[in-house]
Amino acid sequence: MPHRFAYLFLMLILWASFAHFAAAIAPAASPGPPNVVLIVSDDQAWTDFGFMRHPAIKTPHLDRLAARSAVFRRGYVPTSLCRPSLATIITGLYPHQHGITGNDPPPGTDRSAMLKHIHAVPTLPRLLATKGYRSFQSGKWWEGNYSEGGFSAGMTHGDPAHGGRHGDTRLRIGREGLKPVFDFIDSCGDTPYFVWYAPMMPHVPHEPPKRLLIKYLSPRRPVAVAKYFAMCEWFDETCGQLLDYLERKGQTEKTLVVFVVDNGWVPPAPGDTKSGKAPPAFAPRSKLSPYDGGVRTPILVSLPGTIAPAEYPTLVSSIDIAPTILAAAGVSKTSAMPGLNLLEVIADHGRSARTAVFGEIFDHNVVDIDDPIPGLRYRWCVDRNWKLILPVNRRQPAELYDVIADPSEQHNRAAKRAEIVQKLTEELDGWWRIGK
Repeated sequence: MPHRFAYLFLMLILWASFAHFAAAIAPAASPGPPNVVLIVSDDQAWTDFGFMRHPAIKTPHLDRLAARSAVFRRGYVPTSLCRPSLATIITGLYPHQHGITGNDPPPGTDRSAMLKHIHAVPTLPRLLATKGYRSFQSGKWWEGNYSEGGFSAGMTHGDPAHGGRHGDTRLRIGREGLKPVFDFIDSCGDTPYFVWYAPMMPHVPHEPPKRLLIKYLSPRRPVAVAKYFAMCEWFDETCGQLLDYLERKGQTEKTLVVFVVDNGWVPPAPGDTKSGKAPPAFAPRSKLSPYDGGVRTPILVSLPGTIAPAEYPTLVSSIDIAPTILAAAGVSKTSAMPGLNLLEVIADHGRSARTAVFGEIFDHNVVDIDDPIPGLRYRWCVDRNWKLILPVNRRQPAELYDVIADPSEQHNRAAKRAEIVQKLTEELDGWWRIGK
């Protein structure tokens, strides 16, 4: 009998050991697709963040996000105007592909005529819905009602009677708190969600709280610049509120957070205009321009526990955001999307990344809603350290800059480096040939 008990005891030990071993080698239960929060800054230069080493502007919350992210310092948007840039982010297509090239339609054309473009292409909300995602639009949204882009909920109703141009009366999100965003997140429960947080910040009107403005007022700094700096910090505070909310909900490690700026904006320097004329709204080499002040942006990709914090010198573009989000959700990108899945770039430490990015600059107002060519002003590309700006008007000279050695693009090297101009022109034509 004692031998029988000893045998049973030995069998129990062996069974327990096997169960422990089996549990150790069994694959972990799938946590399901991550939530996605896309944060889009509005009219902010690529330099104007603490993590980008700005000497004055404080952005502690985005710095904290950067510290846990894959940080792409050499990010670009293909065009430096908000509506076509936002359309690129939501579709993963260049403006000449999705057809939205300017902010406003030609004179005399109803705004609704441009909505056919957002209907004609897959968007992130529509594609994510195939995996059960709910989606919420807040802030800037030019394409009519939020439902026009496939969002299941949102703030923009697109009613012209309520200023339905680029977000109507609901553009106060961020400036007046984030309760609508928080309410949506709460309503999702265990359902995966996609949040589009694109507040009109630090975009004009520059109306920062006094407590922030006084931090930047200086006899050596124009008040208008101090207001812009304070707006950058105010926008950062709202990002902190959103990130903190995710943390309180226990969702930080199951939420992919992506950050990008829709286009750059540089305050005008004193004396930019002659006496008697209204001062410019922004410096000429920023918004609406092909220069880095208009088209360059940092891009952050964060998913703690999955993406290790690191910095990448890789050239990336906002066309990469849609493929990256879709890959994280287990959705294949469409064949028309030219962008990279940045999760793959991160996985192989940037070795699979491209060496060049491309872009296009159009008129503010669309010339022909069915043809991008009449409104095209410039094509541009960055290949490693060289940047070519090629005007459509052949009477204007090409511009070539070494943007590593000359980041403010002050020294046009086109005349002395004709071979590089020729090479990059061929690359531009290979990307999008518009004819000679």
